[in-house]
Amino acid sequence: MKILVLSETLDVSSSSAGKANYAFIQSLLSAGFEITVYHYSYKEINLPGVESILIQERKTDLNYWLSRGQRVLQRITQRDFSKLLENRFGFSFTFFNDVNTMVTALKPLRAADYDIILTLSKGASYRTHAALLKLPEWQAKWLAYIHDPYPFHWYPKPYDWVQPGSVQKEAFFKKVAQKAEWLGYPSQCLQDCMGTFDASFKTKGIVLPHQASEAVVVEKAFPEFFDPDDFNVLHAGNLLKQRDPFPLIRAWNLFLAQHPEAKAVTKLLLIGPGDYHEPELSKVCSDKETIYRYSGSMDYEQVRLLEQYSSVNIVLEAAAEVSPFLPAKFPNLVKANCPILHLGPKHSEVRQLLGENYPFVAEAGDVELMTIRIKELYHQWRNNTTAPLNVKLQDYFSPSYLRKTLSELISK
Repeated sequence: MKILVLSETLDVSSSSAGKANYAFIQSLLSAGFEITVYHYSYKEINLPGVESILIQERKTDLNYWLSRGQRVLQRITQRDFSKLLENRFGFSFTFFNDVNTMVTALKPLRAADYDIILTLSKGASYRTHAALLKLPEWQAKWLAYIHDPYPFHWYPKPYDWVQPGSVQKEAFFKKVAQKAEWLGYPSQCLQDCMGTFDASFKTKGIVLPHQASEAVVVEKAFPEFFDPDDFNVLHAGNLLKQRDPFPLIRAWNLFLAQHPEAKAVTKLLLIGPGDYHEPELSKVCSDKETIYRYSGSMDYEQVRLLEQYSSVNIVLEAAAEVSPFLPAKFPNLVKANCPILHLGPKHSEVRQLLGENYPFVAEAGDVELMTIRIKELYHQWRNNTTAPLNVKLQDYFSPSYLRKTLSELISK
């Protein structure tokens, strides 16, 4: 089976989308598919065994010059016209130029040479999807991957984001649902969520979970703040406004107050940006020797090393009734095969995958139950009785599962 991938980024150092897209393509290759990738990563990306073509930005399109003119005007006037223009046109001039650039790159190719064209995007961009709307000859083979709710005003509470041009963005995405042959989601919960806005999001849906990185974790020196022999509890990832770390910190302090002997051999690691919670977060962490805070974007391989050797990995979600997200890091945490502490709603994709009887879970704001869970995990670690994760999870995030799902899709 031959798959053409149009990906907005494959750069693992740029964003979680780059990591997820790269790992997904690696799994497709391991599953035995023949892969050709066109990507817009702004730099060459080496994918062994994959034909990888970097799409170069077109500078002859009118939108390119409009975008540059806007930047110059903003610099001169010290005003930002982005919201005004997006409310008028729905998207930025840069968006339109990038879409036209991708369309030009794919025009010489023949749809008959491929079984599927898969579009992968990043963040709230979905430029690759907009490109396929301009290529009707590909749409009967189009698998549009939707990694998060879109547009932003379709996010569940407590997220309250509204983008400029939201009306046009909603119309654009409903058109994607109508024109694509299939719609891929990393989680069943997300498919159900999107299906409440248009029936096509549900009826055309197929769950294709994020994939674990196939790169071997490099055995190198641990950073000075990390002792692999200690009880290390790690949260690696962006602490958005809705992902409140302070209940977790209170639970951690309560645990140590009840087990003072643990202070010498335990550490809570909070790795990743969290601008909304600063400077209070860094101040609270700096007052405690048992908490380490790194507020930047740490090297991806370094983070994977910490995930592999931590005693517990945390998935922290918003305090909400439902969470449809599958974090891009979750397959790597499953691969690390150490306990996962899920702090989030009962009705969530992560909780569903961990299983109804999985013990190490708590609501994101339930400090008392979080404290109990940390104590249970500490006692398991101290007594060396930590159990591996459910083996079915390892299978679920495997290339063989991906191959089975896509093969069944094509055979229908």
